[in-house]
Amino acid sequence: MRGPVITGWSAVSPFGIGREAFIEGVRSGRPTVTVLDSDTWTGPDEQACLVPDFVIRDVLGKKGTRSMDRVTGLAVTTVRELIAQAEGGAAAVAENGAEVALVLGTTTGSAQSMMDITRDTLIHEKPFYIDPSHIPNAIMNCAAGQCAIWYGLKGPNTTVAAGRASGLLALNYARRLLASGRAQTVLCGAVEEYSSARSWLEWHTRGTDENATVLGEGCAVLQLQPPNTPHHDKPLAEIISITTAIVGPGGITPSLTQCINRALQRAHLHPHDIWAVSPSRPPGIAGDQEHQALTHTFPPTTRHIPAPGPIGDTAAATATFQLITTLTTAQHDPTTPGRIAAITTVDRDGVLAVALLRLL
Repeated sequence: MRGPVITGWSAVSPFGIGREAFIEGVRSGRPTVTVLDSDTWTGPDEQACLVPDFVIRDVLGKKGTRSMDRVTGLAVTTVRELIAQAEGGAAAVAENGAEVALVLGTTTGSAQSMMDITRDTLIHEKPFYIDPSHIPNAIMNCAAGQCAIWYGLKGPNTTVAAGRASGLLALNYARRLLASGRAQTVLCGAVEEYSSARSWLEWHTRGTDENATVLGEGCAVLQLQPPNTPHHDKPLAEIISITTAIVGPGGITPSLTQCINRALQRAHLHPHDIWAVSPSRPPGIAGDQEHQALTHTFPPTTRHIPAPGPIGDTAAATATFQLITTLTTAQHDPTTPGRIAAITTVDRDGVLAVALLRLL
């Protein structure tokens, strides 16, 4: 192995809190759509896929959560669940905190927090009459910073914003941190909240081909380490190659095809070497064009592992959910060790990314 390896992961999703809840949800395919309470959620949506019973103070306790927003609560909870799996738990992670980095993908941080502060500056007698404890929530890297503070992670702390591709771009950044020796362990993932603000933003910006979209939320975080590190548990996958691109004038299909081929060339692989591919399947025309690129590039025998549709459109967290869905699928297939899986993602703003994993 040459690339970094995934040695653990956890998730908070509409399936529930923790890794086991996600595995059970993926295997059962159970729906998670909830009818929204109009008194709590004031956006235009009637339904959404929410993390069940996610009340931040109930999940994380009262200390330090009075002004915590939802996107930060999701991230802090997911990192807690991942750290709990580590040998020695939170104490061991904190003891080696200087060597632990965190890279978190997001769309904008919390759109709700940004809009709440903007609204307060407009409706109060003076624009600076706002609650100062809410100001950090409006900063895009608030969630990543809070995760580091809560668990003593003193290595590099980075937030990456690239829409649906955020998870794979964060993974690429994490890989570079390990390759340069900036950290010995990187917690890497992506987070997206459901909120009234996000609901309105999506409602105003969706194309006519995206109107049937049900929004979801959640966070997924991976633990990455160098391949030569002694591991408490058997590594799950090796990161072979990550390639990013921007949609060119020819559209998504040729641009993504070229991006996939470049990833394969860098890894010295051919399309028939790929056991399975996990497409992001964005709603509407973009999803159709992604499908065309995959069917054009890979043989018909290549298995397709879709993003977990029952949890809704998780935006920035989509690619990381695709990745852990692939790991979950491989976990229950004894023929997968040594095989290669591809993760592709398409963002409607034109960012493309492809990751190749060797399952272990």
